[in-house]
This record gives sequence, C-alpha cells and structure tokens, in this order.
Amino acid sequence: MKLIIAAIKPFKLEEVREALTSIGVRGMMVTEIKGFGSQSGHTEIYRGAEYAVNFVPKVKLEIAVAASMADQVVETIATTAKTDKIGDGKIFVLDVTQAVRVRTGETNEDAL
Repeated sequence: MKLIIAAIKPFKLEEVREALTSIGVRGMMVTEIKGFGSQSGHTEIYRGAEYAVNFVPKVKLEIAVAASMADQVVETIATTAKTDKIGDGKIFVLDVTQAVRVRTGETNEDAL
C-alpha cells in the first residue's frame, strides 16, 4: 500500500477530486495548510501598505491506495493540478505498512 501526500493550489481541489474519483479512488483526507517552496511567498498591498506574505495557502491531500494504483493516482493529480505557474505544488509517495478500518476491523488493502 502507498500513502500519497499532495500539496496543491486550493482552487484545483474540486477538479482533482473529480479526476481521482473517476479513476476509482474511494476516499481522501483534505487539510487546509500554509507553506512555501521555491516561490518563498510574495508581497501584497493592503490599505496602501505593502506587506510580505511568507506562507502561501495550499490544500494537502492524503490518499491511501493499493501499490498497483499509486502511479496512476500520482499522474492524475499531477496533470489535473498543473497550471504551469510557480506554486503548483508537490506530491510525495510513502510506503504504508498497515491499515485498519476501525468500524469493521478489516486490515491492509481490505481497509482501503
């Protein structure tokens, strides 16, 4: 099993969710986050004063899938979330050693 963690632009969330659902992803966790990468934030003007925005709003997706499906999920997120502008995000893939569905006690891929 694999855990895919993706940080994407917030306005792309619904489009990515629809694309993942269409390839068979049955669930995901979504968290609103702030961070910075190579863009290192930006400056904005508010009521005439310029100030630095050091952390940029993003959405973090966490998706547990069977190992055989991981490459397809990564490709779907990458193509759907892409805007060709700085700050499109990152995707990380980690190994999952165990999963348990709390309600039924199912384990590993059955729990997904």
